[in-house]
Amino acid sequence: MKFIPSFFLAIVLLSSMQGVAQQEAYKVRVVGQGDPVLFFPGFTCTDEVWETQVAELSKTHQCHVFTFAGFGDVPAIEFPWYPKIEAAMESYVINNNLKEATVIGHSLGGTLALSLAAKNQFFKKLIIVDALTATGALLFPNFKSEDMVYESPFNQQMLAMNAQEFQGMAQGMAQGMTNNSEARQQIVDWMIAADRKTYVYGYTDYLKVDLREEVAKIKVPVVILAATQPYGAEMAKQTYEQQYKNLEEYQLHFAPDAAHFIMFDQPEWFSEQLHSNIN
Repeated sequence: MKFIPSFFLAIVLLSSMQGVAQQEAYKVRVVGQGDPVLFFPGFTCTDEVWETQVAELSKTHQCHVFTFAGFGDVPAIEFPWYPKIEAAMESYVINNNLKEATVIGHSLGGTLALSLAAKNQFFKKLIIVDALTATGALLFPNFKSEDMVYESPFNQQMLAMNAQEFQGMAQGMAQGMTNNSEARQQIVDWMIAADRKTYVYGYTDYLKVDLREEVAKIKVPVVILAATQPYGAEMAKQTYEQQYKNLEEYQLHFAPDAAHFIMFDQPEWFSEQLHSNIN
């Protein structure tokens, strides 16, 4: 007779452990009431990147604001990093009945939103903020996903950097990511706070993602808000049209004089775009 309660106890414990394991891939903050909006941040960013937008949109919407594992105060997870983040987001959407939510995704978060929408026909609308279908294809000639490996000389160099060297690299990168001098330090702080292996290997995982063909499966409305700096609007237009050529229909809007963090460089323009595109 002891078998039955022991059996059910084991099931309860197993279910509890699975729930904890899933939660480790992210931290989520839910604010407001109304139609759901999911906020997916870019690489190394915490949910704070959306602070201004959430403060406004949470007045009329239920905002689900994420920080991914290895960033901010969220502990790192085992690799491969990106597939685990994607699987955790898929489970979150299903378990919380959010298949008809609107998603706002920046950079990595935008790519993640595209991937989920292509695989599952999730979501009511996608608002993609300066994100590509295949970042690796932009960075590397003759790009192939399988060429993106953990054990590369560049990755080993990154892992071997001391704190001062890494900070110097972060400051150099942030310089080109925003024209807002105050916001640059916040970006640097996020990069420094990131788990180093997640920063290195997680980005390798991200570079492996190639959705150039997969986006043809997306059937929901897609709005792309694109930066124009540092290469100018014409070059940005060419890049986006090439990367999204297989997406059947989308709206493409360029943020004037904005670098990668459009929300910092053109906050009023960005806010207007969000309000006009969220039903």
